[in-house]
Amino acid sequence: MSYNVSFISLGCAKNQVNCEQMMASVQEAGYTVTVAPEGADVVVVNTCGFLASACEEAIDNILEMAELKKAGQVKKILVTGCMAQRYKEDILQELPEVDGILGTGSYGDIAGAIAEVMEKGLRPCHIGNIHTANQSGARILSTPPWYAFLRIAEGCDNHCAYCVIPSLRGKYRSRPMGELLDEAAELASAGVKELIVIAQDITRYGTDLNGEHQLAALLRKLNRLDFRWIRLHYLYPDEITDELIDTIAAEPKVLPYLDIPIQHCNDTILKAMNRRDTKAELTALLEKLRARVPGLVLRTSIITGLPYEGEAEFEELCQFLREMRIERAGVFPFSPEDGTRAAQMEHVDTEEAKRRAELVVDVQSDIIDAYNESLLGEEREVLCEGFDSQAQMFFGRSYAESPDIDGRIYFTAQEEIAPGTFVNVRLTGTMDGELTGEAV
Repeated sequence: MSYNVSFISLGCAKNQVNCEQMMASVQEAGYTVTVAPEGADVVVVNTCGFLASACEEAIDNILEMAELKKAGQVKKILVTGCMAQRYKEDILQELPEVDGILGTGSYGDIAGAIAEVMEKGLRPCHIGNIHTANQSGARILSTPPWYAFLRIAEGCDNHCAYCVIPSLRGKYRSRPMGELLDEAAELASAGVKELIVIAQDITRYGTDLNGEHQLAALLRKLNRLDFRWIRLHYLYPDEITDELIDTIAAEPKVLPYLDIPIQHCNDTILKAMNRRDTKAELTALLEKLRARVPGLVLRTSIITGLPYEGEAEFEELCQFLREMRIERAGVFPFSPEDGTRAAQMEHVDTEEAKRRAELVVDVQSDIIDAYNESLLGEEREVLCEGFDSQAQMFFGRSYAESPDIDGRIYFTAQEEIAPGTFVNVRLTGTMDGELTGEAV
């Protein structure tokens, strides 16, 4: 039997890669992958379960699909991913509209689960081993054709006190380098120009295989492939080696854009959260990176309202950010998650955590504005991603903007520029906190 299957993927890029693999599995089984859920035999909602807010978003999407099902526009709903792994019993009990679930150890079972719901009338519940699940396999890319993700490892061994990821994704497992290079070569030959290297923690890559950090060696080999840009996401500060810094500085395709989640800077908070850095070590690392990597742009994640954060600790965080001038930051109020040690610790209420997050966003806005001002008059290589009919300008990204999480650069041009084309843009102004310019 052939079925139409539609996918909705929520959450992070790593989840998106799992969804791309499921789409390939479904196609291989002879089913048709459709974009719109309306008219699909099966809708697969691939969920994030990292935070309570992500679970709320997933439930909203499931209920939306349930309305389509009630209207006869969708036959079955399968829920996969992190929320399915974390709250399997709750989903099966509280959401009768859901026809089956697959946890993070069972993405490979998707074609079988579709057959079970469509042909056997079963309500499958596949919860495989999260520590040994296969990470490789064909993908149908869901990103624009000019960029793609390369997931180099699965799971996490960091066990930060506020985080549920190790219990949802299993222990840290690097993928073999040969397999990664084969996959990257396929992406390059498919026309991908920007390769985004991802994992929960890419700096640890290889240490579980032979005890040695292998990210630098992997980057040197990726640099020989036909990409224009290689972007790095999630480098843990305590695992950044001198070899890695030298490689980032030396390899022309590896972008001087580093996403280093620090979460906080106060020593008491860092220790309580099971982070392995001190404020002095973070300061020294960021200064060393700035000194050794020309043109470096930093991105980080910050959590406000963590246990042990009083007014003094919060002010210390704001002052740290003002001094370090980190160009990009995702700022989140602390979310006490079920099953984490941090949830058991005393902390400020949610409203206060949100208020502090807004204040940090204000601090960061000043830093971004100053950074943008400093670039005016410069030329930047920009990857064009489309035309904004409202602004009547093209838009794209330079090395300093990662897709979907950072801003855009808007620019005018004398001629039509196809999405996926690199152009040099002279930066001449700002618009709502984003850079504007003209193609040269």
